[in-house]
Amino acid sequence: MDFSNNKAIYLQIAEYVCEHILLGKWKPQDKIPSVRELAVDMEVNPNTVMRTYELLQKQNIITNKRGIGFFLAQDAIANVNIYRKTTFIEDELPQLFRNMYLLEIDFEELKNRYQTFVTENFNA
Repeated sequence: MDFSNNKAIYLQIAEYVCEHILLGKWKPQDKIPSVRELAVDMEVNPNTVMRTYELLQKQNIITNKRGIGFFLAQDAIANVNIYRKTTFIEDELPQLFRNMYLLEIDFEELKNRYQTFVTENFNA
C-alpha cells in the first residue's frame, strides 16, 4: 500500500480496513487478519497495525476474542459509517468548502460532477 505523507499511517490503515468492510470484502463477525499478517501485507511495523486495531475497537468496529484473534463486530458496517462520516465532516469537508469558495465552484456544478462520478464508477 502506498501511504500519503499528510495523514498518520495507522489512520490510513484504518481507512483501508473500513473500505474492505464497506465493499463487503470482510463481513460482520468474520475473523480479520492478525496484527502480524496485516503488518506484513502493509509492510509496516506490527505496532502500527495494533494502534489501528485499538482505534477500531474504540469505534466498536472490531472486537478482540482473546487467544483467537480479531473479528468484525456484528454492527461493524453501521459503526464504520458513523466513524467515516464523522471523520469526513470534521476533517475533510472544511477543506473541500474552502477550495469550493476559493475556486468559485457552486453546489450545482458539484452536484453534476458527483452524479457523473457515481454513474461512471458504481452503475456499471
